[in-house]
Amino acid sequence: MPKMKTKKCATKRVKTSATGKILRSQGGKKHLNNGKTRARKRSLRGLAVVASEKVTKTMQRMLQGN
Repeated sequence: MPKMKTKKCATKRVKTSATGKILRSQGGKKHLNNGKTRARKRSLRGLAVVASEKVTKTMQRMLQGN
């Protein structure tokens, strides 16, 4: 059997925290920034935890190569 490879698109888009949670970057900050307030753009800067349990399991499977 060949090795199970990780999905490279997943490794570039998400990170895992020390406790094992999946962290993602927040959307809505790349363009059309003139209409957004400074506070809104500042709050979009950080990482967010993936909320859905089903998506978390899928992302963990993609990262581990199973």
